Amino acid sequence: MRCLSGRKTDIKRMAALKLGRCLFRCTAPLRSDRLLWQSCSFQGLRGNFLAHGGQLHAGLSCFLTADQTGRSPAGYRGNAVRFYSQDGAGWQGLSGAAGQSLSSQDHGDATDFPSPAAVSVAAAVTETTERTVPFYVQLKECHSPADVLDLAGRYTMTLRRVSSSLSRIWETTKKMSEEQRRYERQLMLDHPAFEQLCACAVKGAARMRSDDLTFSLLAVVKLGVPQRSRLVQTLLRATQEKLNEFDEKALSVLAAFLGDMKSCKNVDALRNGLRLVVEDRVSGIESVVALQNLMRCVGRDAPLTLKRKLENKALSMVDQFSLPNAQYMVITLAAMHFTSKPLLDICSKKIAESIHTIPPFRLMDIVKACKDLRYRDPHLVSAVAEHLTATFDMWSNKQLILFLLMFEDLKFRPVALLDRLLERVIQDPNSLTLKDVLSVLKVYSQLNHVPENHKQEFLERMTSVFESYLLKMAPTDLLRGVFSLCILGHFPLAPLERLLHKETLDELTKGGQVLQTNQRRLHYVDLCLRLDRPPLPEALTVPPGTIDPPLTSQTVTRDWGKLIQRIAGDAVLQEGVVLEKSYFIDCVITLPLKRTDLSSPSEGERASPEPCQRVAVLFAPPSFFCLGTSHPRGRLVMMMRHLRALGYTPVLLPEQEFDVLSEEERAERLKSLIFPAKEEAGAV
Repeated sequence: MRCLSGRKTDIKRMAALKLGRCLFRCTAPLRSDRLLWQSCSFQGLRGNFLAHGGQLHAGLSCFLTADQTGRSPAGYRGNAVRFYSQDGAGWQGLSGAAGQSLSSQDHGDATDFPSPAAVSVAAAVTETTERTVPFYVQLKECHSPADVLDLAGRYTMTLRRVSSSLSRIWETTKKMSEEQRRYERQLMLDHPAFEQLCACAVKGAARMRSDDLTFSLLAVVKLGVPQRSRLVQTLLRATQEKLNEFDEKALSVLAAFLGDMKSCKNVDALRNGLRLVVEDRVSGIESVVALQNLMRCVGRDAPLTLKRKLENKALSMVDQFSLPNAQYMVITLAAMHFTSKPLLDICSKKIAESIHTIPPFRLMDIVKACKDLRYRDPHLVSAVAEHLTATFDMWSNKQLILFLLMFEDLKFRPVALLDRLLERVIQDPNSLTLKDVLSVLKVYSQLNHVPENHKQEFLERMTSVFESYLLKMAPTDLLRGVFSLCILGHFPLAPLERLLHKETLDELTKGGQVLQTNQRRLHYVDLCLRLDRPPLPEALTVPPGTIDPPLTSQTVTRDWGKLIQRIAGDAVLQEGVVLEKSYFIDCVITLPLKRTDLSSPSEGERASPEPCQRVAVLFAPPSFFCLGTSHPRGRLVMMMRHLRALGYTPVLLPEQEFDVLSEEERAERLKSLIFPAKEEAGAV
């Protein structure tokens, strides 16, 4: 019975020892110049610990002090001081007079400390536990990098254990906050077992199995070990040499992180080798996830033949695609910069059917991938827009504006979503930042969407917020905002006056990458001021010689001259007319009008010119309209407004509508569009 009682006491002491380690590991230092133990109130800790019994106090005392031989407690041999100290100064704060004072004040009598025999029994119990409990079982119970390193310091490290320990260290940090991860990483670097672990990995890299090698490299890269370090470079070199031995799983893991590594000789060589291996083994890939990882790793620089092989393999596995597979395939194709319409059509259909189950961040990644690939699927973007509208209240302004910017790039006009956001903006315009204001103006102007019943109120609110940022606005942002307002036909005085100041214009017309964009926008602002003639207190124009926009050089894409000539009869026909150095007109038809005054001029009077009408025929490609509709975009609306101001009657011929018509149907359609315009002009 006495033996059994002593055994239970030793087990309790070991439990106290483990608890003490956890408590001191999780305690954050209050001052960087004090030791972790010194940063804590030992008196407060002692009071709390003693409430749980004297055995806990004895266990902590055993953990914190060396035994009578002067050695550190088991598991902290060698450089245990650096593991806990913040400045590498060691445990000097607990030695000498201070240590004696702490012992006499907080620990009580010397009889409170365990005897050397108790320490020996505890060490024996620990040794027995290590012999009976397998290493990998204990490894799974580690919940921090320090736990793993403590365990590794008590065992002889095989190559498999090295790889498993590095992987477990990374796994324990994945769910930590950034601050906690940074703190644990510093403890990891200070721990003596980490250096030994890295040394074992460097020494045995050439003898590691392929999966151990891959997971070791993955772990050290994810842990933030510098890429140029000897450890990472050695593992990269060993991976190159064993690449042909890698199975599908090892290749998939390697591809998952290799694409995110910075370019260097070993990384580039490994990428090129991986491409060759993938091209050779693509037909034997069985896992969808492995295929996607490999597709992502080969990247946009891969030869087109390899991309085609991967596309065909993916098409042969579409029956295995789950919803996450479909989502990730769209993102993977964007990473490859490869637009595979068959794959995208299959994935977009699956995504649209389950749009409400997709997390917000993933939904944003999918739309961004479609934008990067210029893949415009009305069914998919409509499903996303409907989901956003249905869950409108759970989205912030910033998130909605980001979605709308991507929709605008895809030329998609989500009417219901735009209306909801417009109402929110009118109610609380001051919640918008400058970036939000510029984005909202761009979206609504380019998509030509401002309902008439809210147009004036919307423009006034947006102008008020825009002007509130006027003093701290960069010239480029000022030009962007004014340009969008001009497309909407709104001309606020204060932004225009500041834009046309000489200093602002000089800043905008300096050399640089944005010079051409600024020149073009300034040119359109000048056109709006001259042709729209806004009611401003003073005439504002861009000073002559400030801008020099490039001439528009286009050619007529349709050989419809003879057809239009046959319809127009004796009318004069001109093809490829450029107006105001910006607007390209496919055909201009000059139609004579009947005189309403039939009296002949007297002998002293000069005959007035024959009245005529100029019809500007525009063959509009699909890019002139919003996706899947005949709703004109903002630039086209501005162009037609300016053509009317120049005395032309614009006639819009959508190419997507005329492509499906026969020759006779085209003639009838052209006649119905041109002659009503003639009758309208004659009536005027």
